[in-house]
Amino acid sequence: MSASKLNLLSFSGNVKILHLTWVAFFTSFVVWFNHAPLMLVISETLNMSKSEIKTILILNVALTIPSRIIIGILVDKFGPKRTYSSLLALGSIPCFMFAFAESFEQLALARFFMGFVGAGFVIGIRMVGEWFPARQVGIAEGIYGGWGNFGSAAAAMSLPTLALIYGGPEGWRYAVATTGVMALVYSVIYFFSVSDTPKGSTYFKPKKAGAMEVTSIWDLFFYILMTIPLYATLTLLTWKLSPAGVSLLSLPAAISIYFGIWILFFYNVYKIVHVNEEHLSQPIEEIHKYKFKQVAILDLAYLITFGSELAVVSMLPMFFYETFHESQGVTMVQAGLLASGFAFMNLVARPGGGWISDKFGRKLSLTIFILGLVAGYFIMSRITSDWPVLLAVAMTMVCSFFVQAGEGAVFAMVPLIKRRMTGQIAGMVGAYGNVGAVLFLTVLSFVSPSIFFMVIASGALIVLIAVQFIEEPSGHMAEVMEDGTVEMIEVE
Repeated sequence: MSASKLNLLSFSGNVKILHLTWVAFFTSFVVWFNHAPLMLVISETLNMSKSEIKTILILNVALTIPSRIIIGILVDKFGPKRTYSSLLALGSIPCFMFAFAESFEQLALARFFMGFVGAGFVIGIRMVGEWFPARQVGIAEGIYGGWGNFGSAAAAMSLPTLALIYGGPEGWRYAVATTGVMALVYSVIYFFSVSDTPKGSTYFKPKKAGAMEVTSIWDLFFYILMTIPLYATLTLLTWKLSPAGVSLLSLPAAISIYFGIWILFFYNVYKIVHVNEEHLSQPIEEIHKYKFKQVAILDLAYLITFGSELAVVSMLPMFFYETFHESQGVTMVQAGLLASGFAFMNLVARPGGGWISDKFGRKLSLTIFILGLVAGYFIMSRITSDWPVLLAVAMTMVCSFFVQAGEGAVFAMVPLIKRRMTGQIAGMVGAYGNVGAVLFLTVLSFVSPSIFFMVIASGALIVLIAVQFIEEPSGHMAEVMEDGTVEMIEVE
């Protein structure tokens, strides 16, 4: 079956799994972003300062970086069915904590733990990769990512109305709690509706848990090197919460967390070496080898695509307001509506990027999308108050298409590297998306929006060069079954 024959109106076989899984992702994103559209009324209820509001926004992403790595390990070990169901069920707990918090400290703790829900994306990448052949995996992963990611926009559109329906100054609490109930109910539905693989297929698991396996000593060092930015980003987030930032943490507490982060880094290095030392001490057959550079380049590509999307979605309403309020009378409400087009493109751009990747090649597609991203952000850096508003919005949406199509192209390749480690690879790539968001938002706190867009465009040029070193998936990847026989899985 070709990608063009994928019948999305069907609710059987692999299409049923796709629909159930993107709804799970959609649900996790509704829960993860349930605070954003209600933040104003929440802050009024609990008398929060601007600094405390910023702290909540930072805490919302703080745990997502390590949790995507952890969830990647768990999904490879236990399978998507159990992992997704457990994540949704457990994610409802901090959701209820957040809904009925009586102080800023309770609110902050609940929001910190809610960051774990944002890792749900990783699970579906492995599930969809198990159910779809290589020639369809791009569009399937794109639909999963694009339609599921729309959960954040759905939360923004529906939760304020839901809070009004519940009524009263506490209506927001019941609106947030409703998303927790939704996650809890769907965790049961998902568990009893899916299986990890098609009937008769084998679910391949890593030989050891705790880190990815690599197939050369140089890749071992490369892997360790690529983990450093993850811990550096956690250090940056701690700095933002320290007295140098929003002062949520005392200096001694911040220093303790710094030490904890880098102790975890060295433990991670130990696990990487431990998982790999035995098999690297012996010759590895050519059919079992893969190149870690494939993972590293996709890390960078997702940093520049999804990382920039998260950052731009956060600042775009204020950018439109400040740019066009005086010259063309744009209000805050109108600015928010105009900026929403950037996120709405997910519905078509990400599946489109996956489909183009399936049809015209992974490397070529990713190259074109990142080239378009470079041009798009460069042009956005030139937007001034003299521009017609509609032209500025159109340019933003064109840029958004390349950004999100690039995300689709990245995850069209992730399941084609090493099947038994797809969750861990997706976890690392996904974590780099959050690294990019933190990095770009930190840059924005020091520079003007124009320079901010130029920084993203410049970073994308570097990534564009790196993408030229990625190798087009071809032939087959080998996995060993429990009886010792080798199964060859097609990747083109």
